[in-house]
Amino acid sequence: MTDSPASGFRMLHTMIRVLDLDKSVDFYTRLLGMKLLRRTDFDSGRFTLAFVGYGTEAETAVLELTHNWDQSEPYALGTGFGHVAIGVPGIYKTCEALAAAGAKITRPPGPMKHGSTVIAFIEDPDGYKIELIEKA
Repeated sequence: MTDSPASGFRMLHTMIRVLDLDKSVDFYTRLLGMKLLRRTDFDSGRFTLAFVGYGTEAETAVLELTHNWDQSEPYALGTGFGHVAIGVPGIYKTCEALAAAGAKITRPPGPMKHGSTVIAFIEDPDGYKIELIEKA
């Protein structure tokens, strides 16, 4: 077996642009239990990057939140992006707790249409879809 040209590759992060960085960091850390891994201001470029995730960047893929300081209007989400998926235990209780904390549940938990996996969808403060998937 020969080595693939992609040998040693791994997913590092996914970047999304956010309008209110503090609100987004709060959503991902307080409601979804991620940790703020690092936050860096780039004065000359007038933007800030915040990385959040469930483990270190050396161990797992994370989410990069990009805040452009001069952006005053919400971003158009477009039709190319679908969602970020997060595995959760006890999806029904998780959704109840998220709703009680103010999260917008756009699809209540239940089996997916063409299968048996139990899923739900929520939205972050910028309208990005987050799929929650019941972990066994």
